[in-house]
Parts: sequence; C-alpha cells; structure tokens
Amino acid sequence: MPVNINRKHTRFQPDASRVIARFFYAGEERATVLVTKLLAMPETQQLQVLSQVLRDFSKRHRSISHVFEKNFNKLHFLFTRLNIEPHSLTHEQKLLIGAYFTMEYSIEAAAFFNPAVVESSDQSGLAAGEKRVILSFRATGEGHISSIVFRSGVIDCDNNITISAPGKMLESPAHVKNHVYKKKSFRRKLEEMQDCNSAAYPVMMEKLTETFTYEELKRYVEETRKLVPDDMKSLVLLNEIMWLASSHYEMNFSLDTDISERVIFPIADTEMKGIEDARFVRFIDDNGDVTFYATYTAYDGITILPKLLLTKDFYRFKVMPIHGEVAQNKGMALFPRRINGKFAMLCRGDGVNNYISYSDNINVWREATLLQSPVQPWELVQMGNCGSPIETPDGWLVLTHGVGPVRQYVIGASLLDLEDPSKVIGRLAEPLLIATQVEREGYVPNVVYSCGAIIHNEHLVLPYAMSDHASTYAVIRLSELITALKEGN
Repeated sequence: MPVNINRKHTRFQPDASRVIARFFYAGEERATVLVTKLLAMPETQQLQVLSQVLRDFSKRHRSISHVFEKNFNKLHFLFTRLNIEPHSLTHEQKLLIGAYFTMEYSIEAAAFFNPAVVESSDQSGLAAGEKRVILSFRATGEGHISSIVFRSGVIDCDNNITISAPGKMLESPAHVKNHVYKKKSFRRKLEEMQDCNSAAYPVMMEKLTETFTYEELKRYVEETRKLVPDDMKSLVLLNEIMWLASSHYEMNFSLDTDISERVIFPIADTEMKGIEDARFVRFIDDNGDVTFYATYTAYDGITILPKLLLTKDFYRFKVMPIHGEVAQNKGMALFPRRINGKFAMLCRGDGVNNYISYSDNINVWREATLLQSPVQPWELVQMGNCGSPIETPDGWLVLTHGVGPVRQYVIGASLLDLEDPSKVIGRLAEPLLIATQVEREGYVPNVVYSCGAIIHNEHLVLPYAMSDHASTYAVIRLSELITALKEGN
C-alpha cells in the first residue's frame, strides 16, 4: 500500500555569510618573502594596516585578534629559519603577521545537506506535545570540503519544526591531541590499512611501547626515518602511521557559543578533504547513561576512514577511528541501545549490501552478517541505510537508501525484529520518498538522502537532503508506515 507523505515547506538553505577564520599558508618560499616585507614596513604603516583589518573583521568573528595570534604561533618554524626571535616582535607585529596568514572560509556556501535529528537533553520550557531537537548537517564550501554544523529547534504538536535563529559568530574548537594509544589495536588497524612489508615496520614495532602518546609516536617516527633506507614503502608506512594517529583527538567549544556557531571542521590529516555524512544517534546504555554518538567518514582525498564522534553535551567532543574488518566503507549506523548486551551496527562493507554487526567494543567491529541485498529495480545499483535504526513496539524501523537507474537515490524502509535485528520482518516494495521535480535539481541531481530521523507524536519526522544542495523534512504517520512495511514483506 502507498504511504502518505506530508512534505513540509521548510527549507534549510546554504548561507554564504557563515564563515570561519582558517590558517592560510601558501608555502615556505612565499611565506618567507611575505614576513620579510611585513617586518620591513614602517611601524606606523604596520599599525595602520592592522587597525583597518581589525575594523573590517572584528564584527565577523569572536575575538579575531586571538585567531591572528594563534596563526602567528603556527609560524615559529619559519622564524627559526629566518633567524628571527619571535619574542623580539611587538604584540601588534605578531597580530599583523597572523592576519596575513588567515583566510575566511564560507563553510556552507556550496551545500547544506544530509541532515540527522536527535532529541535534545534539554526539554525544559516546552508546551505539551513539543520536543526540543538538535539537527546536524553536512556543510560544504570551497573545494568541496565538508564539515559538521548544527541547528537547534522545537517540533510542535503538529510536527512543525521551528529552528532557532542561527548565530553569526562561528567558532572552530580548540584542538587537543591527548589520546593514549594501545600498541596492539594500533598495530592491527595499521595492518588492515596497508601492506606492512617495509624496512620501517619492524623498527617502529620495536620502538612502540604497550601504550604511547601522539608526541611519543611522533618522536619514534622521526627516529625511525634516520635508521631505515629512504625507500618508498618505508616512507608510505611512516606517513600512514602519523595519518592514523592524527585521527584520534578531542575538541572543546567555548561555553558562550550557541550550538549553531559550533563548527566541526576537518582537523586531522585523515579529514583534510572533508567530514562526510555524520549519523547522529542518542544512545542509552544499559545503566541509563546517555551519550550522543555519530559515525562519519573521514576523507583525505584518496582514502576514506570510518570514524566515531561522541559527546555528552555538544560542547566537548571525542573522535576516534573505527577499527576492524567491518570498518571498510561508508554508511555505518549505530543502534540506539545494546542488543543482548552488545553494541549493534548497520554497515555496508562491500558498498552494495546492508549488513549487521555486533561488538563488545564500540569502536572495534570484526564480523558482519548479510542483512539485505538489493531486490527492487530502484535499489539494484546499491543500497544502504539513512541513519540509525529507530525503536518501535513493532520492531526496529530502518530507513534505507536505494540507487536505481540514472543513479537516482530514493529512500525506502525496513522493519527488523526487536530481539534479533538480523531478521527482516518488513520491507517496503515501493520507495518511501522520491525526489520531486523541484527537489531533483541540485549539485547531484535526482537524490534524496537522510542521516537520521526521529519519532514524535506517533509520526516519523524525516529530515532529508535535496540533490546534495539544501535540505527539508517530511512527516509520515508511524502506524501507516508500519502497516505498509508488514504488507510489503
């Protein structure tokens, strides 16, 4: 039976005015010439240029002078080569140099898409039938670099979403590399990623202690570079080791930021070309503890790396890679609670079929069982999930995506057994959502896609992207959808 879809008229559009201040570096030769020219300026001219810059940008960024100072501090290696003592420079000179090594980046100028929605921990001050939610989006700017951004909103009793006005002072977090690595798991992930048949590998494994920090690892790598031949295999391995290590980090946002001002922009080398498709879920552990997790894909321009993001409050985040043979492709989605004492994950290791995996460790996934293969014409190219499963009395509701002719992406749905989610007990024979004539035009035509929905007032509230450009949402009566799923099976 067909399911009635109530498409809402709300549009979440990209906004080119939302910018962050990034470090800008055009290479050592140009940087050397630039610093030399700046320091050769008369002091009055230096102050005049700095004053103009501060007037132009102080209202566009929170504490832009602090940003300039941070970017100046990233240039200490350059001053060493120029035989300049940074402490000999005035505060104003440091800020001026930092300004020249800063650029604005419009995080969502190109696209604002692939949304997910979770229930907020703060449900205070609401009327009956209302729910406060947090929406996450994939924002894309120049060079197609993707980041994660947020909006806060309230769903009313009629399932209309009112989004709080977003703040304009966007902020990147403080970056803290303080992860302690375990040799055994680090070595296993490294061996999964590449052939370790090189002169550097046994030397590094000998140097690594059972536990080590990022800075210790960096020292071991530099020591190994001096001990082994300068061959390509060793070079690739040592670069890969640092690449993998940089994917662990923690970040904190200032408490005076609005959630819409917090931008998770690529930090690690593994992410330099983007953070893709975060599938957020509100996870409740067996002891009642609540954690927000998101699986996402890090991309460095060549290789993808599945990663896990976790937070309690959306101010402090921890990031780690997902290990194991299952973690080889995009689209992993965590169940919102344990199943029979284990974590459970939807995945797509071969890029075509849906699988399910169980683990005792939330970031180590070893084995997966085939759950679904493409059957219908609209999913024959490939299928995957559109976010974490949603628990209902009738089973786990899984939104799926299918790719059919002319690479048309549609959204479908399946129902899994509550106690044994490896059993599919319902599946739509027809797509739940197909791009309309208006929705099909965009950066990637003919695509509707979601990274997570929510149930509110007996309805499925489904945010989704329109052709990888902008986003909207639809509302579907849950009982009608469940009936269709059971009949379709």
